Amino acid sequence: MKVSHTPICVLGMHRSGTSCLTGLLADAGVFLGDVSKQNPYNLKGNHENIRIMRLHDEVLAANGGRWDAPPQGEVTWNAAQKASLQEILAVYRGQQLWAFKDPRTLFTLSAWQDAVPGLRFIGTFRHPGAVAQSLHRRGRLSADAGYKLWLCYNRRLLELQQTLGFDILCFDLERAAYIQSVTNAFRHLGLDVTGANLAFFEEELRNSSIEPMFAEPPQEVMGIYQHLRETAA
Repeated sequence: MKVSHTPICVLGMHRSGTSCLTGLLADAGVFLGDVSKQNPYNLKGNHENIRIMRLHDEVLAANGGRWDAPPQGEVTWNAAQKASLQEILAVYRGQQLWAFKDPRTLFTLSAWQDAVPGLRFIGTFRHPGAVAQSLHRRGRLSADAGYKLWLCYNRRLLELQQTLGFDILCFDLERAAYIQSVTNAFRHLGLDVTGANLAFFEEELRNSSIEPMFAEPPQEVMGIYQHLRETAA
């Protein structure tokens, strides 16, 4: 299979497997650049470029939002922010194949699409109870706030998937099924995974058990989750 050299963007909400998926892309030979390899809430790191994260925070703030309160509708980038994006992209020039991820990209994507023609995508989602529980353990959000935020991010993920037609993966699958879905999605991206050691995923780091207080999210939230499951690769 011919390998495409156009960049890859990982889309998905916080605490939903974006770090794992990006680490697996690195296992498959995709260049990530200078990314976090360890932090308090992810022992293998979130694999985010801090310059991209900070730029996205700036864009969201300029549009009246934050990562935990995304703005409604399309965001706008000013000229200085677009120039900063070009400076970041310069780091990746010369790389035949590279990828990036930041959950905020779900809301800041327009400038990336303009700046990187042919940008390709892969997405991930996770059970809303698991996500809300993880956010709660970090001391940031109540269960209800976590569900509302999950709904905001994952509605956007579904909207983009329906428009752009990329694979989305369920981070709740058993290990073998998850790795098989990752392998299939990577092949759809044109990645040659023959002989690749997709070892980044570790079950013990996923923390998949859901406490009773998070086990029954609201019906509306579970409806979107079921839609995602039906759409997943």
